[in-house]
Amino acid sequence: MSVTAPTASEHGFDAWVAHKRGRRLNNWLLVAAGLAVLAWCFWDTIMVDTDWARMGGALGIGGTLERFLWIDWSLVPHLIVPAMETLMMATLGTLLGCVLSLPVAWFGAANVTPSKYFFYPAGRFLMVLSRSIHEIIWALLFVGAVGLGALPGILAVAMRSIGFISKITAEAIENIDPKPVEAIRAVGGNQFQVMYYGIVPQILPVIIGTIIFEWDINIRRSAIMGLVGAGGLGLVFFRQMAMFNYGGVTLVVLAVLVLIAIGEVVSHYARKAVI
Repeated sequence: MSVTAPTASEHGFDAWVAHKRGRRLNNWLLVAAGLAVLAWCFWDTIMVDTDWARMGGALGIGGTLERFLWIDWSLVPHLIVPAMETLMMATLGTLLGCVLSLPVAWFGAANVTPSKYFFYPAGRFLMVLSRSIHEIIWALLFVGAVGLGALPGILAVAMRSIGFISKITAEAIENIDPKPVEAIRAVGGNQFQVMYYGIVPQILPVIIGTIIFEWDINIRRSAIMGLVGAGGLGLVFFRQMAMFNYGGVTLVVLAVLVLIAIGEVVSHYARKAVI
């Protein structure tokens, strides 16, 4: 009785099956290692570091949450001015950030920058610097520089807006159609005419959409500026927390939600009308 030897195709199939089993085993080992790390993080950061006794158990947590449900409606008249102040900070901060972002975008666009060895890296550095530092940090810096009030909030929002607006604008400039620019330069147009007639018409919808979107975001940012003394609804929130007026805290949160909802609606219709 003769025994036939395995063919080359059978050897190849066995090797493929062994390879698939090895990869499946490696995947399961990676999943197990990830779950082990996740379980250790959960135990070390939540179970060990949390002061469970201070919470008072489930009843204590429930009692604390119940206090937030009794909304202090008497605070409503005192929220009108802070809400307007928050909108003012968002609007003026966005406008100031837009103005300051224009030279940064010009420096940071590779195809129009005055110098690729000095102004281009300087513009890109300013973009990164603006986006890397949180608006609360900017507000703390300006509160220390100019004092309490809405002005440091406006400056903080403006500084935070520079990075986003200038980065989007610079990338839009780099992606323009070069033919109108070349045509203006060919007939003797200067740098301002090239920018005004050849570049701005191509990137204007992008700039306007970016500014509207940034204003919408800045409403959220302005709502927390008061936590560091920059006025607005955040300052009322901080005072209500300091007085342990949980109903007032809930009302301020609701006011912030209403303000953000208004900003969403306005920005939506503004983008549809302009772009």
